[in-house]
Amino acid sequence: MSVYRITDSLRRRTSKVGPIGVALAAAVTLASCGSGSSTATTQASTGSSAGTAGSVPGLYGTLPPVGLPAKSGGVITFGQLSGTNPNYIFPIVPAANSSVYNLYEFENYLFVPLYWGTVGTIPEINPTVSLANMPTYSNGGKTVTFSIKPGYSWSNGAPVDANDVIFFIDELKAAVKESAANFGNYTPGFFPDNVVSATATGKYTVTLQLTRSYNTSFFTDNELGLITPMPSTAWNIASANGPHLDYTVPANATAIYNYLSQQANDLSTYATNPLWQVVDGPMRLTSFTPSTGAFTMVPNPHFGGHKVQFSELQGVTFTSVQAEFNQLIAGNLTVGGVDFSVLPQVSRIESKYNVYGLPDFGFQAAFYNFTDTTGNWSSEISQLYLRQALAHLEDQTAYIKGLYKGAAVPDYGPIGVSPPSPYTPANAKNNPYPYSISAAANLLKSHGWKVVPNGTTECVKPGTASGDCGAGIPLHATISPTMFYTNSPPILGEQAQAFAAAAKQVGINIQLNAKTFNFLVSNYSVAGAPANNNKWAINDFGGFSAADYPTTNNIFNTGGSFNFGGYSDATANKLISNSVYGSNPNAVSQEASYLTEQQPALFTPASDFIYAVSKSLSATNENSFSALTQFQPLPQYWYFTK
Repeated sequence: MSVYRITDSLRRRTSKVGPIGVALAAAVTLASCGSGSSTATTQASTGSSAGTAGSVPGLYGTLPPVGLPAKSGGVITFGQLSGTNPNYIFPIVPAANSSVYNLYEFENYLFVPLYWGTVGTIPEINPTVSLANMPTYSNGGKTVTFSIKPGYSWSNGAPVDANDVIFFIDELKAAVKESAANFGNYTPGFFPDNVVSATATGKYTVTLQLTRSYNTSFFTDNELGLITPMPSTAWNIASANGPHLDYTVPANATAIYNYLSQQANDLSTYATNPLWQVVDGPMRLTSFTPSTGAFTMVPNPHFGGHKVQFSELQGVTFTSVQAEFNQLIAGNLTVGGVDFSVLPQVSRIESKYNVYGLPDFGFQAAFYNFTDTTGNWSSEISQLYLRQALAHLEDQTAYIKGLYKGAAVPDYGPIGVSPPSPYTPANAKNNPYPYSISAAANLLKSHGWKVVPNGTTECVKPGTASGDCGAGIPLHATISPTMFYTNSPPILGEQAQAFAAAAKQVGINIQLNAKTFNFLVSNYSVAGAPANNNKWAINDFGGFSAADYPTTNNIFNTGGSFNFGGYSDATANKLISNSVYGSNPNAVSQEASYLTEQQPALFTPASDFIYAVSKSLSATNENSFSALTQFQPLPQYWYFTK
């Protein structure tokens, strides 16, 4: 579980940036963006003789059944694409690696997080598979206490205890003190900076003293959710066969971190380095191929949770989505990803596989640059009516039907429609700004613009009175922003072109440009690259994946470290602050409601993550298959059927 991560246009978790990701999808065959009314195809089974994992609103396809008769043994083969394969093993993951989301799946097989989210597709901590019991808060919220569940142990026989949590915190403090880039989920002032002290107040009990009180939902889900206990009696060394050091001494902690980080960068030793054989997760690593990221794992007999029933897990790397799909056609994979480009062929595998998908939690959006003064854009986009007009020009229904082949759901704000979240505000459940060329035109006309369909609309009533164009917008100003989008996968280009074509119908002339994801997130960000603020008006690099408590802290508050567009609004700041520091556990819903109304970005459809799971595979836990769409695989519950 983590805070927001930047992700690519299809939020297929790969490549890089702060909270992050890049395109895992390759070429996508696109259909016309014509009109249509369907959203994501919902075909979930409602039951079978064996029982199915409960259907989820917005589900594409059918979840695998659970509870079928089991047999022991068997090899599970799990497909992954080249470029998305794991490339780091140490739980303190640097920013340069933190968007390779298969990395988190890989690490979670080996090392169990303190708190595990989600419960299937429900955005809450899963108490069954979490290492710790739920925390308690005292001292006005500044003291946090939690206990590790007894019964978990490292593969060297040592128990997983309070010291392993403190070891993680001390090493994380050492890491970010050296460089903020040493932890991809680091934001100055937040975890671990906000921990004054971490103390073992019992063998399995940890007490944290914080710099201030927080909204308990935020701190539990988004801050404590970053902790992965590490083996404090095995990894507290600064050299091979070196002495075991007192990691509570900052200089020692730094030396230990540097050594562990150095070892984690040597991918060739992942399966042989004794460090990485000390695990507390359901699996342990037996082979790893650095050039491809292919790996083999076997069950960890010391795992304190549900015992694994299969004999081996193999991560199999493919160079293209078609190559992976070909192996699904042949029935040679147990679990594989299904890209949008091969959806038209999915009938070829449905006799052998259950195919299903959902978006992960988070949102996709094209981010407006509120600081770009080129062509008066900063003044124009600061007007709510223009952002509302732009939202009316986006035909999400047609995009989902034509581009995504039904495998996506609409997104109207920072908390999406599906998977269902208890925090989704009422105004984000139905489109507050439905597709309408006439509605967009009328908004412009009523605010001082002469609308010239398929021509160039211009301001004819400059000023700040009701019905005028707004502050900073001169007479004869036009609306002609430059919009950048990531060039892979092609589906995003088609989406941008459809949006620009609709905008042209009200005289808004959008200039489209394609760049790589890495270029866009590195160069077109008000927070990260202010020298380029006048070089872009709209940036569609993809979006963000969210924690269970989905505040947009650092994304839409003034000066946020991931505030790509420089959006600044006093009410938004207050609501985000309430989500982070206030006492209302549902404050994040109020925050999302306001941002849905204000449209600080152009929210776009949330694409599904689609998987094919062999019909020979079942599970004892009904949430384990749906959790796969949230990048939270629970293979310890999987087994082959008789």
